[in-house]
Amino acid sequence: MTDLASTRPSGLPTPRHYAGVNWIGVQTLYLREVRRFWKVGAQTVAAPVVTTLLYMLVFVVALKGARPPLHGTPFAEFVAPGLIMMAILNNAFANASSSLIQAKIMGTSTDFLTPPLSPLELTIGFSLGAATRGIAVGLVTAVCVMPFAKLGVTNVLAILYFALIASLLMGMIGVLAGLWSEKFDQLAAVQNFVVLPMTFLSGAFYTVENLPQPFAAVSHWNPFFYLIDGFRYGFIGHAEGSLLIGVVMSGALTVVMAVACWLVFKSGWRLKS
Repeated sequence: MTDLASTRPSGLPTPRHYAGVNWIGVQTLYLREVRRFWKVGAQTVAAPVVTTLLYMLVFVVALKGARPPLHGTPFAEFVAPGLIMMAILNNAFANASSSLIQAKIMGTSTDFLTPPLSPLELTIGFSLGAATRGIAVGLVTAVCVMPFAKLGVTNVLAILYFALIASLLMGMIGVLAGLWSEKFDQLAAVQNFVVLPMTFLSGAFYTVENLPQPFAAVSHWNPFFYLIDGFRYGFIGHAEGSLLIGVVMSGALTVVMAVACWLVFKSGWRLKS
């Protein structure tokens, strides 16, 4: 057979070769994901903040004086970090999952399948885009809850670590959910029957040690518990669970999810077929 490369007419463009990681492509995909949610900021940023403020209104303002301090911390200061982490978790998940399922249903997945992006680069781009939305919503939420809760900072490293790892982890879970779902109903089922219950049963509004058995023991198997508990520790200086377990578990889960996303993108499961 004749070598096709040798018969290429002069002047025609040749495929661009990238040594290592295609950082230009990763940056473009990342900016695409950021601009996608920022373009509708009233829905993707402002709306979650309003929801958090409503929680604060119900749990803090309406019940003012009815809830005793928890571990010596006023209830408003105890519940505020949990609400901020909930906003981070839910929005990081929503960004990646909605982006992928919309691309599949609307037939625009070729926008990121046609360019020379490897499975690793797709994983990085979608995960960082989701993490950016989660962190952005978390920052705006933290500023908005300040009038209701006087948040201090006990350990800034704990705040930064758990906020970043939570947004990355939920972004990757959102990638898998978006690839698995073939219609919006399936994605809503994951959100309503998996993510939402795990978030609400993670000790965001209460101390899990007050739960009866076996629910207290089961709560310590919920990864969201360690994310919220470690994040809250950074503000109030008290943790219900083991910080070491939280750090190791969250880091290990993030690595596992990253490998899973890479394998799914590599196989093209429910994306190229």
